[in-house]
Amino acid sequence: MHRIFKERDRLLRRAARLTGLAGSVAVLVVMLVPGGLSLDLLGRCLPVLLLMVAGQYLLGRSGRIRWVILIVLSGIGIILLIGFSGQGPPGLNLVEETVIGTVAATATSAVALVLVVSTRRLILLFASFAATLASVLATTITSAGAIVPLAITICGWFAIALAGWWVAQSVPRVMQRIAAIGRAHLAERHASELEAQRRQDARLLHDTVLATLTLLAHSGVGVSPAALRQQAGDDARLLRQLRLGGLPTPRRSGVYTLEPATESTLGSTLESVKQRFGRMGLEVDWHGSGQVLLPSDVLDSFLLALGECLENVRRHAGVDRADVTISDDDTTVRAMVTDAGVGFDLLGVSAERLGFAESVVARLRDVGGNARLFSSPGSGTTVVLEVPK
Repeated sequence: MHRIFKERDRLLRRAARLTGLAGSVAVLVVMLVPGGLSLDLLGRCLPVLLLMVAGQYLLGRSGRIRWVILIVLSGIGIILLIGFSGQGPPGLNLVEETVIGTVAATATSAVALVLVVSTRRLILLFASFAATLASVLATTITSAGAIVPLAITICGWFAIALAGWWVAQSVPRVMQRIAAIGRAHLAERHASELEAQRRQDARLLHDTVLATLTLLAHSGVGVSPAALRQQAGDDARLLRQLRLGGLPTPRRSGVYTLEPATESTLGSTLESVKQRFGRMGLEVDWHGSGQVLLPSDVLDSFLLALGECLENVRRHAGVDRADVTISDDDTTVRAMVTDAGVGFDLLGVSAERLGFAESVVARLRDVGGNARLFSSPGSGTTVVLEVPK
């Protein structure tokens, strides 16, 4: 709230400066109307008007009471100088009445914008208005058109004070609403981050613990006891880290670590994927050569998606061999996973299956990549994975 009030006060100060300076310019223009003020009276009023302009400028910078008092006293000084030096036997002429009304209603009343923000300043506001109104009344009471300067003065002070009060009340409300919108945005962002974390946790469990439990449910068919023990040990360490509050980062397919990496080379990390599926009884023929440097998060998603595709071949294709072809161009790295297994009907796959939808497609899309699936019964399956460099 302190910051909100500070911004409100700055806005009111600037508005008071602009309003006051505009009023002073209008006063100067009226003073220079030919035949209005005598040269002697004009020479006495101009220094006071310049003093008022200086006070209006300084009021816009600091908003201090001293500048308010300076402006009000300068305005009253101009009114009294003109009022008690008026030309003509009947009293003030039209130009002099206009100068008095303009000084009182615009140049001086601009201070009302900064006097509506506290009780002490409201007291000064009423005192300044009363003093200005009294000076106008004292100088125009003998003039036939005295009612016009008085009416202009009352209307000017009332309008500017009302505008200042409206701004003073509205700005905090608007800022509070903006803050409420900001809090709602943060809450929504937090909910989105929680949902993203939930999905990441689901992928993690699917890639590790659920895979091991599936092997156990099928009595470890096709996997050696040593490989199964190693996989179960890796999963146990992961669960221990989670229980202790760790935030595991995927290091390679099926393995998570608490040590983050900034960048990794694809050629060196593919070897771990080869060894893992070699231990589990799936022979993978790798095609492509060279090394590709990828950002850590992109490489993690790419290798985990690739590992999930090979895991699906091992579980569902009914074969013990698959082909992986790695290629790249200026912007994209691709992996094509192909098997000659039983295949399946794409339209017959439930949209609720977590494996491919989350561990492959959603994982790659999170890093700007994509996955395409081609399969038909009896013709095997091909998956194309793409990630940006």
